[in-house]
Formats: sequence, structure tokens, C-alpha cells
Amino acid sequence: MRLRPFMMRIPSNKISLKKNALVLTFIGLALMVVQSVNAATIDPEVVYADDNLGRATFFLFFIGYISMGAAFIFFMSERNNVAPEYRTTMTISALIVGIAAFHYYYMRGVYIDTGVVSTDYRYMDWIITVPLMALKFPSLIGKDAITDAKLPIIGGFTGVCFTGALIMISFGYMGETGALPPAVGLILGGVGWAMIMVATGLPFGLYDGLGVDNSKIKEELVWSANALRTFILVGWIIYPLGYLVGTEMIDAGSDGQEIMAILYNIADMINKIGFGIVAWMGARKASAHMSF
Repeated sequence: MRLRPFMMRIPSNKISLKKNALVLTFIGLALMVVQSVNAATIDPEVVYADDNLGRATFFLFFIGYISMGAAFIFFMSERNNVAPEYRTTMTISALIVGIAAFHYYYMRGVYIDTGVVSTDYRYMDWIITVPLMALKFPSLIGKDAITDAKLPIIGGFTGVCFTGALIMISFGYMGETGALPPAVGLILGGVGWAMIMVATGLPFGLYDGLGVDNSKIKEELVWSANALRTFILVGWIIYPLGYLVGTEMIDAGSDGQEIMAILYNIADMINKIGFGIVAWMGARKASAHMSF
């Protein structure tokens, strides 16, 4: 009986068993990965003493892994601080960086053990996370702002975004691995990128988008919607630059792979974490005007 008053003083809205379980599950899985993946502990000052580019590459793999994992915990911890209709957006944000954190740990391990920048692990990450990034836009602005406009065969907004993401990543992978000439992979991958922009639109009134009715986006979400469009238009430009160097379309000599990895790692941290932060800001702002 003495415990009851104490328990009654605990605000129920501050405790989410589901949220805590998800966070603890991720941490547990992360610990399993740490135990199972052979990524030797090294002193970069010694190993890369005469290789500043290699040291920078190692540093950004490590920072990518840590920052993505920290972002996952942040987005999951904030999930219940937004209105229910925006919790899917927060979950998608957490999935994107959580999946990336796992792959960055593997890429870091491969680079430490072999000195090789892994293409396969990179694209395993992207084939999952890029479609999720494309689908975050409609999850934030809401179904009322998505129009019925459709493209033949592909379908409406979701179909265009998802198909565009798969085209962009698939042809990029084939171009990097030599299955296609690099220039062909770049051009066809660019078609997928353009499809996503056709669906979502361009920032600040440049183009409304095939599948979006801007007049139905809540005022509190307009800035975030335009910021997400800016990431897609401007932030994603870093990736083709890395591709050009990595595939030797721009000759960087023996440093090409490391320069590509540095550009890709910077782009991932900016876009994946930035996407989530912008969506969180919009969700919090919109939630402040709602009762939940």
C-alpha cells in the first residue's frame, strides 16, 4: 500500500515501454555487432602516420558510425514528444540512421582490416535507406497534401519516389562495380534522382511537384517541407561528385577511393541526420498547435 502514492506520482506520459524497448533492442543489437565483427582497435596516429587521407577516411567512418547511432537514440527518444500523426516520421528517421550506423561499423571494419573502401556495404545501406528518405516527405506533410496525380505504370507519389530511389541506387551500383560503363550508370541513376524531385517538387516555389498540393501543407510544416526538398536538390549533389572520383571519371590517381569515401561519408551525415532533424523540427512545431 505504501508504494501506491509513489507510483501515482509518476507521469504516465513520461514512460513509454514500447519506446524504451526499441531503444534497448537497438543497443543490444549494436553490442552483438561489436562482439561479432572483426574491426581491430588501432591507433590511427600510428597506422596512418604518413597517410593523412587514409587517416581522414578512417576518422569519417568512425564519426559516421557514432553520429548515426546517436541520432537513432535521439529520434526514438523524441518519438513520443510529437503528435501521433508524426510518430511514423520519427520512426522512419530513426530507421534511416540506425541502419546506416550498422553499415558504417562494417565499412569501418573492412577499411581497417584491408585498407579497401567497401562498395557492397555502402550500397546495401543505400538500397534500404534512400527509399526511406524519399518516403519521409509524404509521412511528414500528410496524406491530405498528396495528390492523385499518377505516372503510367509507376503510379502515384509513393510509387514514383520508391521507383526513383531504386533506379538511382541500382544503376549507381552497376556503374561503380563495372557492370555498366560509369557514365551510363551516372546518367541512368540521375533519372531516378530526377523522378524523386518530380514527385516532391523543388524548394521555395521553384516547382510544386507532381504529387504535392502545397496549399494543403500545414503552415507549421512549410519550412520543413522546403528544407527536405533542398536536401534532395542540393545535399544530394555531393554523391555524384564522389561517384565521379570513385569511378575515375575524374582522375584522382591512387587516392580516388579514399576521396570518394570521404565525400560519401560527409554526404551521408549531412543528409541522413539533417533530414531527420528537419523533420523533427517540423513535427515539434506542428505538434505544439495540437492537443495530444
